[in-house]
Amino acid sequence: MADRQGADRDVAAFCDWFQRNSGEMIRTADDIFRHPELSGEEVYSSRRLADFLEERGFEIRWNVAGFETAFIAEWGSGKPVIGFLAEYDALPGLGQEPVAEYEPSGGPGHGCGHNLLGTACAGAACALKEQMENSGTAGTVRVYGCPAEEIVIGKIQMNEAGVFDDLSVAVTWHPFDRNRVSYDIWQAQDVKNYKFYGTAAHASKHPELGRSALDAAELMNVGVNYLREHVADDVRMHYTYTNTDGPANIVPDYAATNYFIRSGKRSRTENASMRVDDCAKGAALMTGTRVEIELVTSNKEMKVNRTLSEIFFHVMEQVPVPEYTKEEVQFAKKVSQAAGLENDGVYFSGLEPLEEEPVLLSIGTDVSDVSHTVPTVMLSAQAMCKGTPLHHWSAAAQAGMGIGQKGMLYVAECMALGSWILVKHPEKIEEAWKEM
Repeated sequence: MADRQGADRDVAAFCDWFQRNSGEMIRTADDIFRHPELSGEEVYSSRRLADFLEERGFEIRWNVAGFETAFIAEWGSGKPVIGFLAEYDALPGLGQEPVAEYEPSGGPGHGCGHNLLGTACAGAACALKEQMENSGTAGTVRVYGCPAEEIVIGKIQMNEAGVFDDLSVAVTWHPFDRNRVSYDIWQAQDVKNYKFYGTAAHASKHPELGRSALDAAELMNVGVNYLREHVADDVRMHYTYTNTDGPANIVPDYAATNYFIRSGKRSRTENASMRVDDCAKGAALMTGTRVEIELVTSNKEMKVNRTLSEIFFHVMEQVPVPEYTKEEVQFAKKVSQAAGLENDGVYFSGLEPLEEEPVLLSIGTDVSDVSHTVPTVMLSAQAMCKGTPLHHWSAAAQAGMGIGQKGMLYVAECMALGSWILVKHPEKIEEAWKEM
């Protein structure tokens, strides 16, 4: 009975903090939404989030791991050290007004909801800080301002620099169209550029003098498309041309492609990546051209932690999921119709159960590399109605209004309460490390 009463008091304390601070969190998320910035360029967004934390007693350190827009906000001392992984970069070409029809605003936009992601992490950290202060509980709370997630670089470079090495636990979340613990294996990825160099010539008068870089790029892609039959089912290889300029009467002396090569296991990704390289080398040999292979970034698959997942799932059971106004339900209906979302008129749902086995996702994140350094837990919260795809205008529209903001507040409270349980029960952190 005493444990139950204590848990109820904890829930009430965190609920009170978010009632007092929800307005400023919403203003922060909306301000970042209104100032979208691309990966590595998040000058305004990172400062806005850091100001929110500094005003609530955190000390800020900038220029982390070589990023001008990366920061570490810290309060407290000693163990445990709880780290929240905040993101705030936007996506190119997804500027969107927070309305239920396609209304682009030009430039980048928050089609992945990172304006909500970073703000929720900051709010959770501040709520945890206040609870620890009020109770005289020792420990350290950190928020890592992590840039360039959308190009899968930020946390990888930060991890290589050792900034997460002394963490006890890492906590984060991602906006989705449902509420659950993200007991997911996010993909291991290689991102590569293939640059072909040939010889220009007049395509009609002296074609024999030309060596077409474009031919090489096309032959490479043909080879990769045949390769798809001979890789594991979870391997994904997708590409785009990044340079196809020039008139048709000149043999192209330069062509370039960008590839994402992914799977649910690092070793399978490396094998597929090597075979894609061979396709590029073979295409260059066939066409008498030269190829340069540039590894843009590379990340591991997510290492899930059952101990942490169960703790945070139990917390998510205690925190009420958001309730939506008639206006928000109508917004969901309209955006579903405008974007062709598949949800059969069921726009919102409660908490989904924790799966018995990890779920293999078809997307990747740089959080995965952190999960190989420190026990990591990721939550998902419904910041958009059912059927909304990420990296889409409909996701951006909802990230800028009440639907997204309610998901943000809900998951922030869950992250704060779950982290408080870890602070109070360090033996649970030890269990997470033993599992890892």
